[in-house]
Amino acid sequence: MLALLGLATIVVLLAAIMTNRMSPLVALIAVPIIAALAGGFGLETSKFIIAGIRSIAPTAGMFVFAIIFFGVVTDAGMMDPIIDRILRVVGTRPARITMGTTLLALLIHLDGSGAVCFLITIPAMLPLYDRLGMDKRILALCVSMAAGVNFLPWTGPMIRSAAALKVPVTDIFNPLIAVQGVGLLFIFTVAFLLGKREERRLGLSSRPLAAGQARSVGAMGAPEAEGPVGPAPRVLTPEQIRIRRPKLFWVNLILTAVIMAVMIEGAVDPVVMFMVGTVLALMINYPDVKMQKERVDAHAKAALMMVSILLAAGVFTGIMTGTKMLTAMAQSAVAFVPPEMAQHVPFALGILSMPLSLLFDPDSYYFGMMPVIAEVYKTLGGDPIQIAQASVLGQMTVGFPVSPLTPATFLVVGLCGIGLGEHQKFSIPYLFAASVVMTVAAAILGVIPF
Repeated sequence: MLALLGLATIVVLLAAIMTNRMSPLVALIAVPIIAALAGGFGLETSKFIIAGIRSIAPTAGMFVFAIIFFGVVTDAGMMDPIIDRILRVVGTRPARITMGTTLLALLIHLDGSGAVCFLITIPAMLPLYDRLGMDKRILALCVSMAAGVNFLPWTGPMIRSAAALKVPVTDIFNPLIAVQGVGLLFIFTVAFLLGKREERRLGLSSRPLAAGQARSVGAMGAPEAEGPVGPAPRVLTPEQIRIRRPKLFWVNLILTAVIMAVMIEGAVDPVVMFMVGTVLALMINYPDVKMQKERVDAHAKAALMMVSILLAAGVFTGIMTGTKMLTAMAQSAVAFVPPEMAQHVPFALGILSMPLSLLFDPDSYYFGMMPVIAEVYKTLGGDPIQIAQASVLGQMTVGFPVSPLTPATFLVVGLCGIGLGEHQKFSIPYLFAASVVMTVAAAILGVIPF
């Protein structure tokens, strides 16, 4: 009975979210409460909710202060010299441009926001692609690969997977650091090879161009007159200039490096590190109390949106765990999994994780599907964390910039001026390959079993 009730809860949750009948926030709260009441748990449901929220609290706190911290140091201009330096170095060689595009997107995505990454990187690099006649699908792919492989502890998939399994996010992320390194090596290799291919296609590899010069390419690919070319100048608004603190660049950079190093090392809990970092960043860059409030308010909306989802997820996981519906579903599902196949579940999930981004939005997968798979794997004797690690190797990481279920996908194609179909057709093979490479690396390194 509990297994059927749990299955019905999952199906209704997925259907409500994926058909847009309910927002994820409403569905994650309303559906499990109704299921618990229908199952006869009555007022005991509130105890399950409190337990679930309590388990989510450290993760939610970490996300709030991570968003504010990275927002403050970015407002202060920590990224400006880095961005400007990259734009100066790429020159007019397609291979340098594709590598620079990937690196710039990787750095901008440090705050975990795909939308911000695309909004800054694509307009900065697009004029170079247009002037040289480079394929803009490559631009879309490079920013997609960089944002996708950069699954840091405060990014959406990591936060959701930790919340769903009620484990510290560093338990999932730290074993994947070397795997992520393999993924980064892969995407930079792809970017370099695609850049070299563009050089051959455009006839730019036969002789070096003068500094600041490039062949423009006509509609048919024929070289036209040479002329100066460079990245679009970055123009700051008066408001951005007002809040910039260029003299504090090194202070902010060192502060960021220390916080990330200590957090990843695990000596101090991530939520504590980001709380301390936020306080220091505000005091160092904006001693005035009024400006501190302005900076917090500027980033409060983004933090509130995600934290509300996390707390709602706490309601869902608390009820599913407390009522034993999750356990009952797992025990029923175990009968259909041959014991000899159990150890292969994480590897198979890692291979499928990127295509699953085309079927499930992040909330549906990480809060609806993944906990069930993890519980089944646990019942079979495996470590549920391996299910989370396999999932983040593709599901809404490298998969999110091509998924029609995420607004960021339409942002990419809109900014690049290409169609969704051509972006998906060109990018999906490379993004899927990145996911497969990381899955194999995770298996070879012993993070997940083959």
